[in-house]
Amino acid sequence: MTSVLRLASAICCLWLCSVVCVVQSGSRDTDDAIWLLESKMMATSNSSSQLLMVPLTLIQGAASKGAVCLDGTLPGYHLHRGFGSGANRWLIQLEGGGWCNTRRNCIFRKTTRRGSSNHMEKVLAFTGILSNKANENPDFYNWNRVKLRYCDGASFTGDSEDQSSQLYYRGQRIWQVAMEELLSKGMQKADQALLSGCSAGGLASILHCDKFKELLPGTTKVKCLSDAGMFMDAVDVSGGHSLRNMFQGVVTVQNLQKELSTTCTKHLDPTSCFFPQNLVSEIKTPMFLLNAAYDAWQVQESLAPPSADRSGSWKACKSDHSHCNSSQIQFFQDFRSQMVSAVKSFSASTHNGLFINSCFAHCQSERQDTWFAPDSPRLYGKTVAESVGDWYFDRKTVKSIDCPYPCDKTCHDLTF
Repeated sequence: MTSVLRLASAICCLWLCSVVCVVQSGSRDTDDAIWLLESKMMATSNSSSQLLMVPLTLIQGAASKGAVCLDGTLPGYHLHRGFGSGANRWLIQLEGGGWCNTRRNCIFRKTTRRGSSNHMEKVLAFTGILSNKANENPDFYNWNRVKLRYCDGASFTGDSEDQSSQLYYRGQRIWQVAMEELLSKGMQKADQALLSGCSAGGLASILHCDKFKELLPGTTKVKCLSDAGMFMDAVDVSGGHSLRNMFQGVVTVQNLQKELSTTCTKHLDPTSCFFPQNLVSEIKTPMFLLNAAYDAWQVQESLAPPSADRSGSWKACKSDHSHCNSSQIQFFQDFRSQMVSAVKSFSASTHNGLFINSCFAHCQSERQDTWFAPDSPRLYGKTVAESVGDWYFDRKTVKSIDCPYPCDKTCHDLTF
């Protein structure tokens, strides 16, 4: 089993590296490489009888409500039914996959699974927090588990269109019709529910957390989990703001201003209100933040993207932190400090939870090796799965923040 987990991690690393390359170069050759790597991931999944493969369901009534992917195709989800004590419990996992911040990016995205259900996998492996095995997912294995596919390019928030380019920015409507469908399939009877998401989906779980609670009966226990969704408004290695520039493009292209938190936009600009650090403290529903302090995606795309590293002096370091010099490590330490500072107010709430480990990782709830396995990352002796479970079921208060790198020897770091 350990070798299988390591293989999956290696494939995940290759996939993330390729995604980074696409954002950096936009090259069709690199995009073809991503398609090949993802095909290999699916082939590896299908070759293992250990993995639960769950079929894609398209939301048939969505088009009449304008709830469509970037290219106008139907949105979809994967649902595996709960059983036993979990029959009336629901876990909704919002898929991640970056954003499109220019019309050109969004047009290309229509040709991928991130913008069209025509290109989505017909089956997906459910692992980590979606696993149906008690020895892999002790607290949620028998819940109704759903993965909502991501095809709008703005973390399920847009509600506009670009007729000249035939682009449909309808993430908000996709969210609404998906929730309506799941409510009709039994979620309205849920006694417990968890809205979760990874990366762009982790940001979406923050943006939609309170709305999710409002959909369900007042007697339902509702909480939210954001995995790798704590994207920081940080300065890059050149002194610029690469991620802010990207988010500003997303907000502008998809006209998100009217969809963002009005509490936030009353005192901050719309782009700032797409950053979680300006949102998490105002969320009323209990929330858990799971994040690597040196988030691998942010290292690649926010802190040291090629546009900020013209000389290439950060290339080796950002690919493998063991190649960083002392000043580069200090730059990462400053980023960690900014993240820890950003969650102080959030952490003060007794209802909220934290697991911030000093790893160079990304999306630790979806990978089996980082969610719950013999050698999984741990804080205070607890795995990610155990920590999330303790918090959700109120077994313990979980406010786990790791000591700075390199003290944690349990990390499953990503290298490129």
